[in-house]
Amino acid sequence: MNFNLSNPTVILVISVVALLIVLAAIAMVVIKQRNKRRTAELRARFGPEYDLALREYGSRDKAEAALMDRVNRVDRMTVHPLSDADREHYLTEWEAIQSRFIDHPRGAVTEADELINSLLRAQGYEGGAFDRRAADLSVHHSNLIEPYRRANAIVVRAGKNEATTEELRSAMILFRALIEELLQAPATIARSQAA
Repeated sequence: MNFNLSNPTVILVISVVALLIVLAAIAMVVIKQRNKRRTAELRARFGPEYDLALREYGSRDKAEAALMDRVNRVDRMTVHPLSDADREHYLTEWEAIQSRFIDHPRGAVTEADELINSLLRAQGYEGGAFDRRAADLSVHHSNLIEPYRRANAIVVRAGKNEATTEELRSAMILFRALIEELLQAPATIARSQAA
């Protein structure tokens, strides 16, 4: 085979091949940078939930796809802040639940869990099983998921009459943090508790 490098056809073929190689290299760099950026954004958005997804799914691609599915599902919902009247209603309910804790700790913890579920539905989350609610909540409130899981585990134990009073107290503290964040009214709750 004899290649004549002065032949315009050979020069054109070599140029096209070189261009394709350069474009492929650029595409690989762009894809790698996009993946790095997506990973960084998901890590920042989901925090420890990102690491949990990595352990659960076993690969970065699968974990990130699952997290993006969460984001897309929640984006299709109409999640909105509560009105002032709704916020006051939930604060009043929370205060009543807290006041019942001394006499009926297990019942109060169960009511607090139900209040969280009701609050999430009122904000536009779809609800469903706990894992689904936690996954949906993680999209906008990743810092709440670990306390929410701990509180829910205590509620489950309380339902089986296996939770100690100290565990129930811990659940109420965790639920208080959830309520404050979801209502975005820590000062109001603090004033109510001081009174």
